[in-house]
Amino acid sequence: MSNAIFITGTDTGVGKTIVTATLACLLRKQGINVGVMKPVTSGCVEQNGSLVSEDAELLAWAAGVPLDEECAPYCLRTPIAPSVAASRENVRIDFSRIRNAYESLLARHDFVLVEGAGGLMVPLSGGLMVADLALALKLPLLVVARPNLGTINHTVLTCFAAKQLGIEVRGTIINSYPDRPDTAEEYAPHLIDSLSGAPLLGVFPKVEAADQRTIVETLTNHLSGQGTTKILLREIGIEYI
Repeated sequence: MSNAIFITGTDTGVGKTIVTATLACLLRKQGINVGVMKPVTSGCVEQNGSLVSEDAELLAWAAGVPLDEECAPYCLRTPIAPSVAASRENVRIDFSRIRNAYESLLARHDFVLVEGAGGLMVPLSGGLMVADLALALKLPLLVVARPNLGTINHTVLTCFAAKQLGIEVRGTIINSYPDRPDTAEEYAPHLIDSLSGAPLLGVFPKVEAADQRTIVETLTNHLSGQGTTKILLREIGIEYI
């Protein structure tokens, strides 16, 4: 089993950061020294004269670690595709810099969660995409999906593309599943599980809260009481105790 995993989404806005932060919080509460990384973030905010990745900030809080440059090597201001944002801001995204930061985190932590930007085919630098970064880091994949209409196609395509590129897909997670699913949402988990070629490792309920930290804490408490959480963590590389 690897001691790190790469979390991607079927699209932007599916809740990768919430899922990654929840996993980080869950592992921390189990006494695991977990590291977190958001290699590239566009749409960062300025704080005290510096750009800050709010995604990485949430991940660091959940893991109980300081937010440093290794957690978020590239922070871009413009909320568009990272390759375009980097070009506009005269930034060159260098995979070797990301790799060095990742290896440093790996040396300090028992397990590292790496969250990608958007989906697998989001361009990062030149012709290189998020999928290329997962390959460069030699990491297996956890795919986060939304629950509503269209998610089956997006999830199956993401898993298929990953496997075609030689990336191991450990499983999928459906995030923000409603209490009262409609017809499409009701059947999505079963079809994703049977058609994606990767096990469905979790269905995270929708949590209504304005604050992301409250959502993460609520989901963490929910997962802590689920027997299937052992399977989820085992499949991503953690022996749950």
